[in-house]
Amino acid sequence: MLHAELLAILRCPDDHSKLSAASTGLVVRLNEAIAAGQLKNRGGQQVERQLDGALIRADGQLLYPIIDQIPVLLVDEAIWTKEIGI
Repeated sequence: MLHAELLAILRCPDDHSKLSAASTGLVVRLNEAIAAGQLKNRGGQQVERQLDGALIRADGQLLYPIIDQIPVLLVDEAIWTKEIGI
């Protein structure tokens, strides 16, 4: 999990809005979709690695994966929440 101090300064690289930690349940749903080969990122690539967590944009439309405890804040690596039915 990210330290609160780090989370407080992280922003979405797309619209610069605040990011917050995704719930455990949401991360489980993401990982289930990844395991089933049903999840693509914003760049159109299939997400293949299981996530340790995710950061969700303030408007709830985009998620940024956390892999190996490192937030991946690249716009093309973001996942639209509509991809998982949110």
